[in-house]
Amino acid sequence: MFGLGIPELLIILVIVMIIFGAGKLPQIGEGLGKAINGFKRGLTETSKIEDTKQENEKKEKTG
Repeated sequence: MFGLGIPELLIILVIVMIIFGAGKLPQIGEGLGKAINGFKRGLTETSKIEDTKQENEKKEKTG
């Protein structure tokens, strides 16, 4: 995982807890999860848009 082991991840977690505090961690995790889901959704919607464009082009050529 990007060359990071357990000790490095623990150090990063401790630094994040010091900066943001333990109370903010759930909010940060929720925001990060929503961002990742939105990114994934955007990737799949792009292919849907391209499929719709191709269907419309076929209809224009035949119609």
